[in-house]
Amino acid sequence: MRVYVPLTLPALATLNSTGEVGPAPLTAYAVTPGLREWYLSGTEEELEYAAMGRAAQASLRLIAADLEIPPRRVVLAADVADGTVTPAADPGLGLDAVTLGEVRIAGTVPLAKCASVHVDGVDAEPDITAAAEALPAAEAGDEDARFVVDGAADHELLWYAVQELDSLL
Repeated sequence: MRVYVPLTLPALATLNSTGEVGPAPLTAYAVTPGLREWYLSGTEEELEYAAMGRAAQASLRLIAADLEIPPRRVVLAADVADGTVTPAADPGLGLDAVTLGEVRIAGTVPLAKCASVHVDGVDAEPDITAAAEALPAAEAGDEDARFVVDGAADHELLWYAVQELDSLL
């Protein structure tokens, strides 16, 4: 199963040095039944893009939790065994926009299972900084702050092969 793991640049550096993302359980995003239901229609590629977008939002939350780290969202795409992945939310509870597509991975994710890395460009840093700072107010219902947070999504994440980690970092 393809999963999208939200990270930060320091966590990506740790992956590069240790050879794995952990410890378990890891929060990630994937094309879940809830995500399929939420989008109602769409190709598999569009659903994968939506899952990656959910991971990018989670990466923003990681940045907001530590405003000292570089303000660039990071998403790791990895292929893990289906049996190691469970939905984070009980499907019987209905669709929760915050946890939509969220899964838990029972083990660590080795670098060998990673397909690609997606990272904001340097030009996105001012908008990501503003979005991270506005996130608490946006989550509390402030519409102006929500507008600032939504501005982070205007930046497409850049694609990197796993072999490019050294030069990326």
